[in-house]
Order: sequence, then C-alpha cells, then structure tokens
Amino acid sequence: MPGTLYLVATPIGNLQDISFRALETLKNVDVIACEDTRHTRKLLNFYSITNKLISYHEHNESERAEEFAQRLQLGESIAIVSDAGTPGINDPGFRMVQKAHEIGAAVVPVPGAAAFVNAAIASGLPIDSLFFGGFLPSRKGERRKRLAEVKAVPATLIFYESPHRLCKSLTDCLEILGNRQAAVARELTKLHEEIVRGNLRELSVKYLSAISKGEIVLVIERSGEGKSVVKDERSLNERVKEIEAEGNDHMTALKKAAKEFGLSKSEAYRIFQGQYYMR
Repeated sequence: MPGTLYLVATPIGNLQDISFRALETLKNVDVIACEDTRHTRKLLNFYSITNKLISYHEHNESERAEEFAQRLQLGESIAIVSDAGTPGINDPGFRMVQKAHEIGAAVVPVPGAAAFVNAAIASGLPIDSLFFGGFLPSRKGERRKRLAEVKAVPATLIFYESPHRLCKSLTDCLEILGNRQAAVARELTKLHEEIVRGNLRELSVKYLSAISKGEIVLVIERSGEGKSVVKDERSLNERVKEIEAEGNDHMTALKKAAKEFGLSKSEAYRIFQGQYYMR
C-alpha cells in the first residue's frame, strides 16, 4: 500500500509560527523534501528534529518526483516543505503532488503560513474575492502585458515582488490599472515588518526614494471598487489642473488623469465637467 505525502507549511519568518501538528509530522515522516537543506535544517535544529533531508527544488523537481514516487510506492511517508510558507505556492511541489495522486498515495495538507494570505488580511482591502498572481514578470513589457490581462478581474489583486523592482512595478500598476488603493507588505512576521497603505500614485512616489529590503507582497484594490480613487483628497478636477501646470494642454492632462484614476476618457470628462460646474 502506498505511503503518504504530507504538504507541511513552515514559518515565513518568525520560527514560532508553526503548528504542533506540523512539528509532529516532520518528526515522524521517513524523509523531508525541502528546497534548501541548510535553510530547513535551521528550523529543524530550533525544534530539535533530526529527520533526514533531501533537496527538492525547481532544478531537480522532475527527477526527484520520480524518486519520491518510488519511495511512496514502498510505503514510505514524505513531507514536502518550502523555504518559507506553504509548499506549492510559488514553490516546487505540484509535480510531486500530481505523482502521488497518480500512484494512489494519500496527499495530506498540514496548513500554516502563506505570505499572500497574511498580506491580504492586513491590507485593509476587501478580501471576499482574491486573485493571486505570484511574481510579476521581471521584464517591463511582459509585466505590463500581465497587468493588462488582470485589469478587469473582479477581485483584489495580489503579487509578490522583489525590492529592486518594486518602484518600477508600482509605476506600471499605476499606468495600467489606474490609481487604485493598494498596500505594500514587507518582511511579514519578521523584526522589520511593515505594511504601507496608499493609492498607487502615492506608493510609487514613496518607493522611488525609499530603500526597501526583504520579501514584498503587493495588494491592489479590485477593478471599480466603489470608484474609491475618485474620492481621493485630490479630486479629478484638481489632478487635471496639476498636470496642466506641468505644461500639458487640457486634453492631455485629462487623459493622463483618467488613466491614474482608472477611468475611461469619457468617464473622466463627465466627472470633470460635474466637478467643474459644482464649484
């Protein structure tokens, strides 16, 4: 009879964020598959666990999946962990889970931390419907294409991002998605944890000069969420005037402001006219 494959979530920073069930599982399985044996060994040493570790990462995933499938068929139990968080979420794991199902082995999730979930609940944005897109593409053209693809998704958008690309990504988000509300969550559960709220324009300006380090999660308001950006302290009318003051003509200013506010040009024109005549 095939053994059992356990998907064990581990801390995303604070080593105390692990369940009793996860610790018991890691103690009792025959082998632990992990991305980086040195990294996982630190966690196991902290809890005095001496179980066997085998590397399992994106470069050897296919090869290891076959090896672990054979172990499962012999009745062994295997735990998969990632360097941080829940295995399979933006980390290796899919192929092994697929193999386990194919051979009839039990697949048991042992739940715990996931960075994007923690960022979502702390963002202050609606989380009744979420779209998790993993890491945004590193190349500008591909990143902007990806953002255009998800622009109309009726859910709060969540992406992982690296510190050195954060400002560029925020700028692209502003230009493609419009000036939505957002949150930048950094170093979650760690000593320098930080969650910064604002609209995309404000955040892109802040992180133009701010030095950011560590793991980053970007949470962005869904499309058309109550047109909240139009209720910004600066009205559409005021933003148009600001852009005109930079030397742009009226129609160019209106077009740029519409993009920032996530509006079509015709919608922006109607709002602008309404704000103008109510003055």
